[in-house]
Amino acid sequence: MKKISFLIVALCCVAFYNCKDAKKGEKDAKAESEAMVEKAVETDEVKTITFTMEPKSDSNVAGTVTFTEEDGMVKMVAVLSGLTEGEHAIHIHEKADCSSADGKSSGGHWNPTREPHGAWGAEEGYHRGDIGNFTADAEGNATVEFSTDLWCLGCADETKNILGKAVIVHQGKDDFVSQPSGAAGARVSCTGIIE
Repeated sequence: MKKISFLIVALCCVAFYNCKDAKKGEKDAKAESEAMVEKAVETDEVKTITFTMEPKSDSNVAGTVTFTEEDGMVKMVAVLSGLTEGEHAIHIHEKADCSSADGKSSGGHWNPTREPHGAWGAEEGYHRGDIGNFTADAEGNATVEFSTDLWCLGCADETKNILGKAVIVHQGKDDFVSQPSGAAGARVSCTGIIE
């Protein structure tokens, strides 16, 4: 009889610990599931917009510009063709208006912090639209990649929000000295950044 009682107590203990392990497994599975949902929500927070560049100033410069915002960073990728070989400037301008034949309807460089024109990150100052220079190959093609946490896509901070602005590609290179625009020459391609 003692053996049977001992066996029953042992079985109860085993059953109790198995139930406890099963509940722990359920909690682990639930926590893992919640983490996956949280990652999915974070993925939903990625914003991407793509625009087509249109030729200006009697050029053939075309392409696309894609902006992707994730984890507080905005990445710009511009894929361009029809350029002359060599260096060219690319900037964000203050108005999403590419209606004029010379692209000047887009206004000046986007400069919400009212700083002098300069190279991105310069101690003396720079415009939030002063992206810089890039090089086109012998076939006139170029890809420009740029990332910053000083831009956003549609946030309330007007010193960061690039919606309602334009991307301009210039015929020449930015000298980073001439005010207010770097003497980069004609505007050869334009796209308005509109949500």
